[in-house]
Amino acid sequence: MEVCYQLPVLPLDRPVPKHVLSRRGAISFSSSSSLFGAPDPRQLSQRRGAISYDSSDQTALYIRMLGDVRVRSQFGFEPERGSSHPYLCIDFRTLHTRLGCGSASSAPERRVHRLLSFQRYLHSSRLLRGIPQQIPLHLLDGDYTGQARCMLEKVGTWNFDIFLFDRLTNGNSLITLTFHLLNQYGLVELFQLDMVKLWRFLVMVQEDYHSDNPYHNAVHAADVTQAMYCYMREPMLAKSLTSCDILLGLLAAATHDLDHPGVNQPFLIKTDHYLTTLYRNTSVLENHHWKSAVGLLRETGLFSHLPAEDSLNMERELGSLILATDISRQNDYLSRFRLHLDQDNLCLSNASHRHFLLQMALKCADICNPCRPWELSKQWSEKVTEEFFQQGDIEKKHKLEVSPLCDREANTVGNIQMGFMTYVAEPLFAEWARFSDTRLSQTMLGHMGLNKASWGGLQQEQTSVSEEAEPSTAGTNTENSAAAIARRDSNTATGGTSSKEIPQGSRES
Repeated sequence: MEVCYQLPVLPLDRPVPKHVLSRRGAISFSSSSSLFGAPDPRQLSQRRGAISYDSSDQTALYIRMLGDVRVRSQFGFEPERGSSHPYLCIDFRTLHTRLGCGSASSAPERRVHRLLSFQRYLHSSRLLRGIPQQIPLHLLDGDYTGQARCMLEKVGTWNFDIFLFDRLTNGNSLITLTFHLLNQYGLVELFQLDMVKLWRFLVMVQEDYHSDNPYHNAVHAADVTQAMYCYMREPMLAKSLTSCDILLGLLAAATHDLDHPGVNQPFLIKTDHYLTTLYRNTSVLENHHWKSAVGLLRETGLFSHLPAEDSLNMERELGSLILATDISRQNDYLSRFRLHLDQDNLCLSNASHRHFLLQMALKCADICNPCRPWELSKQWSEKVTEEFFQQGDIEKKHKLEVSPLCDREANTVGNIQMGFMTYVAEPLFAEWARFSDTRLSQTMLGHMGLNKASWGGLQQEQTSVSEEAEPSTAGTNTENSAAAIARRDSNTATGGTSSKEIPQGSRES
């Protein structure tokens, strides 16, 4: 017997509200922190995190510089210190919006409250704010309408346009997509998930992504969730993954960047943010994403009906997946993956091997933007670069050293993307294609090759223009960018080019 559920949903004419970090405190800048100084050659081989780096390995050097966390003391981490920089109060929620103000301290404090319950959200959004209830998009009974429903029928295609889907769902793409996939797999009924708790959890997850971020926002999370679904449908995984694996994979994708502040780990370290002390300068953002997700699971009680041991195991495995997205550990995971493939010893009946493959799938999903068709990939490239540049603008405003790739006057989208594809994306997706040699894998590699060529063509055009304008400085832009590109700690980056020459092979299951 088919059971349909009907619950009140978000008003379609208003996006989900935002909130601040659970612990809103001032970020104190320390001028004593030298984060991106010239590295000592003798230290290039020292161990950072879980990876050993060699200066002769350019790929390893690129990854090291992406995840550079050289602000540790000899005891493992530096305790919080008094700031030697003039006091600056920067709220992550207003980090970008205050750039136009004269000073951070003179700007009026913006009070942003987190709505902890489904009922309080409905009450505040519809009654207190005077917003009339609109015709709902029925998320819980499968009664999708119009173009949004048509798109969900093709959610497994690689050219799925998440930007269009987000507009059709009025900014609720993460809620709509995640619930659809959970329901499509039958996980709601299988795990006996309470519908109200699940809905509340998904609303709070989307709410906890910062819509002010150009890149690390709920749309990115929805895009990663859709990519994760495509990977889990690949034959090698589809026939082996358990229902628990699939549930964890979807939840990890949806929450992998939860409450991302829009700045990278080195920024948090050199500004002595409390999270860097809490997590000892190790996978600071990823740990925060994981703990934020666990906090929402416990607050909503989504798994409260499960045995306590099972619930804790789910939380731990969720953390293991999210922590795998730390770009500074790229070489560690890639080396293990390559070794498994070389030795041909991956056993999908082994739970630990399946979990490792889920980690690799999530890593691919997180940085799959260079493998999307040009029309989508180019948009992601521009968004992630703009987020870099906004961080650089903040650093300039507060007279901090500008992080690599964050200076909009010294970098271009094309150079950043070409470097990222060469040193990060291509090695990862080449190994994934060895593991899952399907039409989808070949489609992704084909798109990435065309995207890289397109960015190269755009760079040549820009170089030609520069040569005509300033002959004396022509040709230096690419070389300078190649040296700096590798030092940016973004959880992800993107690329792009024409999709018309690539067969769409994403319907593979």
